[in-house]
Amino acid sequence: MVKNKKDTAAAEEEKAQDAEETEAEAAETAESAPQEESTEQASEVAPDAGELLKLEKEKYLRLMAEYDNFRKRTAKEKENLYTDIRVETITKFLPVYDNLERALAVESADEALKKGIEMTMTQLTDVMQKLGVEAIEAKGHTFDPNLHNAVMHIEDESYGEGEIVEEFQKGFKIADKVIRFSMVKVAN
Repeated sequence: MVKNKKDTAAAEEEKAQDAEETEAEAAETAESAPQEESTEQASEVAPDAGELLKLEKEKYLRLMAEYDNFRKRTAKEKENLYTDIRVETITKFLPVYDNLERALAVESADEALKKGIEMTMTQLTDVMQKLGVEAIEAKGHTFDPNLHNAVMHIEDESYGEGEIVEEFQKGFKIADKVIRFSMVKVAN
């Protein structure tokens, strides 16, 4: 029985040692496996990090390009809006200009009235010039359908072909944009 107890104790000790050795081997394997995996992951992460950096840089460049286009577009829209507002404002003042021009064409005995109309007309033309409005030259120039509106034609050999003989209503433009076409009579 003593022998059995010793044999049993020896067997248990052997099992315990085997278990400890198995645990130690498992621990060593577990320690070496993560190192191998981390080395493998590091080699896998490095190309991925480079690719990610490249993708993020591309996104950044696209975003910067979009922002630059947005900035340019809004600046252009602002400028166009400013020009459109000036055109609309000047268009509303053109009938006043026409009436002052007609009033100056009429002969009047009252010199003070005529002087007052001339001063008002001068002031209006100065304001229009400050806003960038230019009168379109017509009489004596060649007809240009982009600037003039021919309402009458005349057959007269003393004038050149397509020459503007008379201007009925003055035309105006801001930069290259025509506010109102000149109404003219053209020689054929």
